[in-house]
Amino acid sequence: MVKKLNLNIKSKPVLITAAVIGGLLLLFFLANSVIPKALVTLTRASSSGEVVVSGSYLLGEKILAKADGKDTNRINVFLLDKNGKPVTGKTVELTGMTGGIKQINALSDATGKVSFVLTSTTEGQFKINANYSGADLPQTIVVTFRN
Repeated sequence: MVKKLNLNIKSKPVLITAAVIGGLLLLFFLANSVIPKALVTLTRASSSGEVVVSGSYLLGEKILAKADGKDTNRINVFLLDKNGKPVTGKTVELTGMTGGIKQINALSDATGKVSFVLTSTTEGQFKINANYSGADLPQTIVVTFRN
């Protein structure tokens, strides 16, 4: 003989809460036992300090601005070694514009990053190159200034 369970309306929130908690516990268990612990690894800066220009890169954080001499474009350069680790304490130069380039940090930081802000009163598009120790990085970025 099968007994019928009689649930009244007052017990439904308790059951829903129990089901949600059970689901969360299951997700917690799966996250801690099935999914790999380190999907993202943290790396320390390179100990060799040798920049590999072909492995380093240039990235535009903001590449469209007004040509009013005040609004800025922002470019970041990341210097990496042969293992893809950041190299600290190095300088980079941007080329492709006459004037209007201001370095935010003079030396690469712990992430290998050197940041620049660019301003212009001249409307147009400018192809920007990054140069480390006489060698251009393989990427270029086009920044735009318009009124």
